[in-house]
Amino acid sequence: MHRRAYLASVGGAIAATSGCFGLFEGDYDVGMSPTDFEPQTLTVEAGTEVVWKNTSSRGHTVTAYENAIPADAAYFATGGFESQAAARDAWNTLGEDGIIGPGQTFSYTFEIPGRYEYFCIPHESEKMFGSVVVEE
Repeated sequence: MHRRAYLASVGGAIAATSGCFGLFEGDYDVGMSPTDFEPQTLTVEAGTEVVWKNTSSRGHTVTAYENAIPADAAYFATGGFESQAAARDAWNTLGEDGIIGPGQTFSYTFEIPGRYEYFCIPHESEKMFGSVVVEE
């Protein structure tokens, strides 16, 4: 069974029993708590679109570490920045550029196998890191 179809079927059952706890608020692969990506590491097949959802009340970013993604992979970051430096500069000069607000999502399709490390710019000092492992 496809992972999202499975999650949708179990998510409905869990949501029905969790009620106002808000454990499942939609179709996403990685949630964002106040200072964590959940799960911290996700393994997917090449060609998979991964969806991050801000499930907290704080703003977050998904920003790849340039030196911690496969050499042939395209860079990714919320805000559409083409480099880690550009994402940091925009955050520092424009303030909150590239932010994912509460309830918002960001998606990226992983085509190249390998390990992709990423972080949240405003919560990097709080060790808000994540990774996606892409298998063939």
